[in-house]
Amino acid sequence: MFTEAARKYFRILYEPPARLFSSLGVSPNVITMVGFLLMVGIAVVLAQGYLFWGGILIIIVGLFDAMDGTLARMVGRTSRFGAFLDSTLDRYSEAVIFLGLFIYLSGQNQRLELILIYATIVGSLMVSYARARAEGIGIPLKDGLFTRFERVFLLVVGLLFNQLVIVLWILAVFSNFTALQRMYLVWRITGGEKGG
Repeated sequence: MFTEAARKYFRILYEPPARLFSSLGVSPNVITMVGFLLMVGIAVVLAQGYLFWGGILIIIVGLFDAMDGTLARMVGRTSRFGAFLDSTLDRYSEAVIFLGLFIYLSGQNQRLELILIYATIVGSLMVSYARARAEGIGIPLKDGLFTRFERVFLLVVGLLFNQLVIVLWILAVFSNFTALQRMYLVWRITGGEKGG
């Protein structure tokens, strides 16, 4: 929903380092993989209960991770595999962040929050799957209320302002709503075609 606007707004922050990496000959895929490994490190921070600092680090690493596509365009190395790798590791990054939270909250006996995390992860995966499946049958599908940017942004807000429970409720409900929204959009585009 706001992903493209955010990219334009934050471009001033990640374009200069992208130019530096371009001059050093760093591969865009290396940036993608390093970004994922840094997210794993953030998950460890969250698992230790440092939620505020986890939120700060997600912002920093998120800006770093946004460089790969810009770098690929700068060096003329855009590729189908690069796009696939970036998209796949983005899903893993989101999942591992929630795993860090899951580990921390499981030690706090927060059953409701654990259920909400599970529901959020399911919704997140289904949002991505709905898009991938739609594109697999020839329907471009980027619409949806809670795309990855909105989910990560809201999670960061919850971590920074100690409002994790409220944010998890919103994420659990609206990530699944977005998956259903995409299902409806595909149904409408296809005219509700019947088939196995």
